Amino acid sequence: MNHWVRIGRLQMNSWIIGAVWASALTWGGGLALGGTEHEHGEGHDGGASVLPNCPVMDEPIDLGVSVAADDGPVFFCCTGCIKKYQANPAKYAVKIAQQRKALAGRAKVQVTCPITGESVDPKISVEHDGQKVFLCCKHCVKKFKKNPDKYKAALANSYTYQTKCPVMGEKVDPKSFLTGANGQKIYFCCKGCDKTFAKDLAKYAPNMVAQGFAVDPAALKLGASDGHGHGDGHGHGHGAHDHGDHD
Repeated sequence: MNHWVRIGRLQMNSWIIGAVWASALTWGGGLALGGTEHEHGEGHDGGASVLPNCPVMDEPIDLGVSVAADDGPVFFCCTGCIKKYQANPAKYAVKIAQQRKALAGRAKVQVTCPITGESVDPKISVEHDGQKVFLCCKHCVKKFKKNPDKYKAALANSYTYQTKCPVMGEKVDPKSFLTGANGQKIYFCCKGCDKTFAKDLAKYAPNMVAQGFAVDPAALKLGASDGHGHGDGHGHGHGAHDHGDHD
């Protein structure tokens, strides 16, 4: 476990209970914003809550470490726990149910289309079971309406609990992100923020930790965003932000 991962673990075990409460007052709400402030999110928890435990190790989870399941993702404290879970998922059923209950009220944002797995377009959605389901294109709208049950599992796994850009503190754009070697994505409010984040991890990584995500620079592809750019998500471009002066 390298230096940055150790830092992330220590911070998530202490900041969320202590210092994060203070930083939340200056950084716009702490761990996550409520669903009412996100056009394509849901949940009402203000975010300043202790993370539930890993079903394998009974330690606080890292929201960036998970595997997909039919009822939604299962989160772990480290990647090493994934193999243990996959070897006998039934063994951890009770603890997984407890984890899901603890996360039920936490704010989250839908970032991927349940049909294609591509980034959603916030302008394209359908109503289903009393909530908006976002998709990547109009073609997927027809597919989803035809057989929504077919995509139930994919929809359950289409969300992230990272609701805020670690650079600007604004709501995330599903199309602006960096991808780690383990598949973890870090989302931003616009394409320019990925470069700002990569240039000064020491400054911005704590803002990911505050949302429940450890950051391992060695596992990130820091060259460029894997997202498709910004412009049709929230109606403002990179020029609207002064990335150099933001704390």
